[in-house]
Amino acid sequence: MKLYAYCLCANLDTFDKAVTGVSGAAVRVLKVDDFSVLVSDCESIPPTQENALAHAAVIRSVFEKTTPIPFRFGTKATEQQLRTYIASHKAALGNKLSQLSGCVEMDLKIIWRRQTANAPPSKETTGGPGTAFLRKKQRELHGDQQATAERDELSSLLRDELGSLINDESMSLRPSETVVLARVFHLVEKSKVQQYREKIDVLLRNRPELQGSVSGPWPPYSFANIELEFKPYFGVS
Repeated sequence: MKLYAYCLCANLDTFDKAVTGVSGAAVRVLKVDDFSVLVSDCESIPPTQENALAHAAVIRSVFEKTTPIPFRFGTKATEQQLRTYIASHKAALGNKLSQLSGCVEMDLKIIWRRQTANAPPSKETTGGPGTAFLRKKQRELHGDQQATAERDELSSLLRDELGSLINDESMSLRPSETVVLARVFHLVEKSKVQQYREKIDVLLRNRPELQGSVSGPWPPYSFANIELEFKPYFGVS
């Protein structure tokens, strides 16, 4: 029988109360070496919104006790596959748990209104197909360089303002000619969440070109990366 896997964590033996997961299945703790894996005995999992919310709720149910490494929604494996995988990746998983221990994910959304727009290379229409191809590549290169510069500038600004409150950062940008839409995930220690929120409030007040909102704390989904390791073994259904 395959098991549905929710997350992996350390130092968890039992739940304070019964926990229900996807498709109403009971959730139990599977102990593998020094790790605890939250699983359900469940063969078929419809990819519904209800099940996606149930998956997230199971992970949140242990969030106050420990720092979970979430699995990607839909991950299934046999018990032996889980045991084999964890045994062969024990050191890496241990390091990941140490990195995430006591930390949460904060979700920062920013609208950055640029005072000056960096104009892309001109879209001239003269010349043949070869010239048009080179101009297209030039515009793409300009866009990549601009995105990299904007990412570096925003990341530097946030690190200057937030300093040691940030343990790690993940950022995605959607630039346009006038604004940059940024979504930034920060790994923050639980004890520093209030300081983080206060610093963000000060930053947004002092920088009128920035508008933003922050949500969290959440389990550290963006910093787990465990689905990239499990997918070649089990796939996602």
